[in-house]
Amino acid sequence: MKNRANQILELLTEAKKIEVSSLAEKLGVSQVTVRKDLDALERQGVVLREHGFALLRNTNDISGRLAYHYEAKLKIARRAAELIADGDTLMIENGSCCALLAVELAAQKRELTIITNSAFIANYIRGKADLQVVLLGGIYQQDSQVLVGPMIRQGAENFCVDTFFIGTDGYSPRTGFTNCDQLRAQAVRDMALQAERVIVLTESEKFSRHGIVPLNLKSGIQTVVTDRYVPDSVAASLEAEGTVVITV
Repeated sequence: MKNRANQILELLTEAKKIEVSSLAEKLGVSQVTVRKDLDALERQGVVLREHGFALLRNTNDISGRLAYHYEAKLKIARRAAELIADGDTLMIENGSCCALLAVELAAQKRELTIITNSAFIANYIRGKADLQVVLLGGIYQQDSQVLVGPMIRQGAENFCVDTFFIGTDGYSPRTGFTNCDQLRAQAVRDMALQAERVIVLTESEKFSRHGIVPLNLKSGIQTVVTDRYVPDSVAASLEAEGTVVITV
């Protein structure tokens, strides 16, 4: 059964903006209860509050993207967290699934070191005593809160990790996974050079569209973690290339 926070996010995804009284009526709870739920979601940076209303953040902002398909992304993140052991050092790239993965790892694992180019992720999991975060330097993109540019490669070259988790903006059967931003795509390529395995985290909707910049990691992606609605033809194509497809 879906929890109330997920139900709120689904309703906001459909309506974009909704009255607190309407949310309470749809969920069958008091307005006081809904306000408490909204306060918690606002602290997570997922929703914004206005007098009597709640609305989703701008989807160009990673905080806003977290709300879309939140339940599917959370399941993907939790399954991906199972691939990491206590004491591991890993890389995580910017993205909403990746941000939720970082939260799950911070909650579940001990003595991890997370190397990331995402200022959002670094801030999202700050305060976790049993976790070390290494933030790679570079040019700061304000909407996505990610660092890009040649300094990313220079910083990443100081590490050699077993696992690198990445997100994606889309997929093309011809070119593989894609991004919508050239600088972010290059940051992914540069970080991937320092990892033994690359794991893509994405909801299945991304397989129905593609970005304009190929990641060019087709042969370097060992695993994809996605939801159960991934098209059979896409899963078969990935598996034929030697990529393990994990669905939740």
